[in-house]
Order: sequence, then C-alpha cells, then structure tokens
Amino acid sequence: MRQRWPARFDNLGAMCKFALLFLLSLEMLLASEAPSSNGGSVRVKRENFGKTRDGAPVSLFTLQNSRGIRVQITNYGGIITAIFVPDRKGNFGDIVLGFDTLEPYLKEHPYFGAIIGRYANRIAKAQFRLGGQIYQLAANDGPNHLHGGRKGFDKVLWKAQEFHRAGSASVELTYNSQDGEEGYPGNLSVKVVYTLKDSNELQLDYFANTDRDTVVNLTNHTYFNLAGTGDILKHELTLYADQFLPVDGGLIPTGELRAVAGTAFDFTKPTRIGSRLHLPDEQLRIGKGYDHNFVLRGPSGSLRVFAEVYDPTSGRALTLSTTEPGVQFYTGNFLDGSLSGKGRKYVFRSGFCLETQHFPDSPNQPSFPSVVLRPGQQFRSSTVWKFGVR
Repeated sequence: MRQRWPARFDNLGAMCKFALLFLLSLEMLLASEAPSSNGGSVRVKRENFGKTRDGAPVSLFTLQNSRGIRVQITNYGGIITAIFVPDRKGNFGDIVLGFDTLEPYLKEHPYFGAIIGRYANRIAKAQFRLGGQIYQLAANDGPNHLHGGRKGFDKVLWKAQEFHRAGSASVELTYNSQDGEEGYPGNLSVKVVYTLKDSNELQLDYFANTDRDTVVNLTNHTYFNLAGTGDILKHELTLYADQFLPVDGGLIPTGELRAVAGTAFDFTKPTRIGSRLHLPDEQLRIGKGYDHNFVLRGPSGSLRVFAEVYDPTSGRALTLSTTEPGVQFYTGNFLDGSLSGKGRKYVFRSGFCLETQHFPDSPNQPSFPSVVLRPGQQFRSSTVWKFGVR
C-alpha cells in the first residue's frame, strides 16, 4: 500500500514545480529578448562567395536587424549586392540591382553597388595639376577619367572585418592604394565601414589618409529600384538642391552652377522621376537623362537630409543624408538590357543612383570645393540610407 504524504508536503511540491516552471519561462523570455552574445540585436554572417581570377577567396557578409532588413556586402569591390526591405504589406523584396553570384561582378558591369575611388565621377582629359606637377590618369571614358580608372576601388579585394555594437552591426573594409596606382600620387590608406542599425538605417562611413598630397573623392554606386522590378519612372523624388552643374558633351561640368528653378532639374518638391524626361532640354539630351551633380543645401561636413524617394506602388520609401556637398543623380541611362541578374534583365531606366560626392572634375575647377588631401589630414565622409514605408 502506497503511503500518502501529508498535505503540506503536497502543497510544497506544487509550489516548487510552479517556481521551477516560472524560472524556466523567465530564462527563455530573457534569452529571446536580450541582446545576443555578439553585442546587439543586429546579426552578421560571413560566408564564402567564391574566388577572384587569381584564386583569392572572397567573402559575402549578411547584416540583418531585428526587423528583418537584410544587407549583403562582398569585400570584392566593397559591393552591396542586395538590400531586402518590406513593402507596405510587409512583403520583403530586394531593392538594388546586382547579381546573385560573384562571377558577373568579375566581368564588366556598370559599377553595381561598388565603392568608387580614388576619384568618383569624371576628371577632364584624364589629368590634373597638383603642387606644380601634372598627373596623368587612365582615360577610360573617352578622353576622360572615370570612377578611379581601369582598376578602381570597385575591382580590388578589400580586407574585411565584422564587428558589433549595441543596436548595430558593421563590416569594416580596408585597402592600401599604392603610390602611382592608376596614376594618383601618394600611398592612400582607405577604410569604409557599412553599419546596419535597428533603426532601419544603413550608414556608410569613409576614411582616408595619405603620405603625399593627392586628391580623393569616394562614394558608393548602388542602383536602387524601390519597386524591386520594372523601371523607376514613377518613383517620386525630393532633392534638397537649388543648383546643379551643367555638363558638356563629355559629361564634364562647365563650371556653371545653374539654378534648378523653372527647369527639368527642379526636384525641390516631390516629383516623379520620369515626369520631365521627355522635355526638349539640352542637358537631358547630353546626359540621355539625368546624370548630373546637384549642389546640396546646408554646410558641407554636416550630416543633413538631402533626398527622399518614394515608390507609390510598393509604398517603400528611402530617406538619404550626407556630409558631402553634392550628389550625382543618375537614372540608369546606359542600362540597355544586355545584363541580367536576380532573374531579370536590367533595361533602360531600371535603376537610379544618388552618389554622394564632391563635384566632378574638382581637381581642374578651382571654384569647386577642394578635394585635395594632404599628409596629416584625414578624409572623412558619411552617408545614411534610412528605409521606411508609407
């Protein structure tokens, strides 16, 4: 016959069981809500992405925040290969142009998602004078120099390191550009940091130091399409810029700062990107659309909002801030359907770029903000992309 415990022991056993279950539940709850051991709620994963032509291994980094936004970056060219954000219904989609594998990035492509340097945009006649000496660069855009030359920063393998802070995760890329590389003077030490935050912001920070007087202008060349498909003509753009730089037939600035008021270049109020592309404007004809630097409001060096983009179809919105004095607004005028990626062809105007920068051809235009970097100085620049929905 089984002996029965006194009632007080039954009650005590029930209380112990309850306390144990409570502690286990509390532990599980804290484990699910506490920051991960990596230091924050934004995760980063590193995986193999293939090899370069000379057999060097390439990595792909995936940053993901607690709201599900994902950014993928490879240390080949510092390329942003994908950005997944939700639409107004909560469906996630990739909003940047590019490829799923490394191989197409090793071939010629229009700088999809890449870090651009040493000098973003164009330098007239592929040369400039500095300190009484003329420096000859590669002429890779007709007679002009474009985006750092034949092997710019978009085509080099960067050293990479991932790290975390509370509420964010970063990939830090470093590269040492040797004196004379692509014709530029000075050994240039460059660092670019991509940081995804739980506030749905991707911050791009650029740093550079030199041991000789040189010129520096760094940017990122991501092509956006907030709809994730089709063209970008119905996207609404607000650009806080009252002037733009007219260009000649080689897309080199003439030196004029022209007011946007009353022209096809006025985006100071929300305007569909495609609403004025049909106008008989000489600058639109030269650029085959928008491919111009806009002079941003506010003091250079201070981080301020300079643009907002909204896609009425998906509801996705993008707010951009920068410390730079200008931005190149480009409407994919040279995309012709010859390249495919992510299951679709990249046709005319299937993406747009907002490349924060100092002005094109600044080394040859003394009236433009200086791009000269000297020993003992540090180049610093920041740009922030904030993702949202309406």
